[in-house]
Amino acid sequence: MPSDIDHAPPPAANPDRVQRRAYIDLTHLGRHITGIERVSIEQFERMKFEGADVRHVRSRGVLSMILRQQILLPLLALINPRAVFVFPGFPPSPLFLLARNRVVMYVHDMFLITRRQDLGLKAKLYMALPFRLAVGGLKYFLTNSDKTRGELVSYKRPDANVALYRPVVGNVFDLEPPKPVRDEPASLTIDLIAIGTIEPRKNYAAAIAILDALAVRGFPNARLGIIGREGWGNETALLRGDPRIRLLGYLSKADTKAAIEAADAYLCTSHDEGLGLPLLEVQFVGLPVIAPDAPVFREVLGASGTFIDTADAGATADAIVSLVSTRGWRTRSAAHAVANIERWNAAARGDTGRISGMLSDSLDRAAWNGAAPRPARQC
Repeated sequence: MPSDIDHAPPPAANPDRVQRRAYIDLTHLGRHITGIERVSIEQFERMKFEGADVRHVRSRGVLSMILRQQILLPLLALINPRAVFVFPGFPPSPLFLLARNRVVMYVHDMFLITRRQDLGLKAKLYMALPFRLAVGGLKYFLTNSDKTRGELVSYKRPDANVALYRPVVGNVFDLEPPKPVRDEPASLTIDLIAIGTIEPRKNYAAAIAILDALAVRGFPNARLGIIGREGWGNETALLRGDPRIRLLGYLSKADTKAAIEAADAYLCTSHDEGLGLPLLEVQFVGLPVIAPDAPVFREVLGASGTFIDTADAGATADAIVSLVSTRGWRTRSAAHAVANIERWNAAARGDTGRISGMLSDSLDRAAWNGAAPRPARQC
């Protein structure tokens, strides 16, 4: 067995029952840890799938990743005709269409189909076609949100099954619990923070327009810090020319923690998201979250969000000023944030319970087959 395949922690199992082998593709891990990697680690690398002999497939660099995804994993499917294969990151090789009844793909979003204009060159060349083939040909899918699930249903085959497997959100940045603090931003400054790769889908042009509108409304020192690597498109050049934008790059956990805790609010201006994991993660410090008024953000934030029309910078600025000018806004926002994390995680733990045994038996008899759990309740 290749050295980059390892055993997952063994689950408690009936010794009289032959465990079904399952290979989980973790070849995309090992680089910078972003949202997709965090979900893969928590929901697949650390997950104990009941009654299954789980093997993790890893890589050592880009070439190793490509070879394992395109050659090793299909070869393992050929020589292990009863094994199940799980893909929580990249779409599988098109060869897996020949084993569609033994493949589970986790879908984080549908952008490789629905927002092709926002993709980088690597995604267009390496991921878009395999993703489209997988969505149209495989039989078993898991999704991170009800919104993603709804979009996937429009593209899958009629006999394909889709189930929710929402991530349980942890305090990955070790944020301190919210404490009573002053309400008013100092020196007419509103410090906003955002997390994610700088690329066209994040719609940072809208963020610049919002800062302009805030300046007109008496907050000339409002600024935005962006944590994340520089991606594709012309977004970085646009942002570098604005002194109110701080491009913080990919930060260590300690530096990310400090940047989040120093902020007044989290600002999301994305055209679309499959989930928007950072919006939940920053709520551990009680940070208010400002996000577009779209179904996925309503699903994720429930009653805790401040929802905006990113095309209307003036109205968005008014909403932000109203938020930070109301007495007790920090304490109230913190209470809503903590309640929202509890709401989301309760629903996600329910998903985990349904999914935990899915690899131990025929997928056609898995507990989640045909299941459509309700989305997290919005309070």
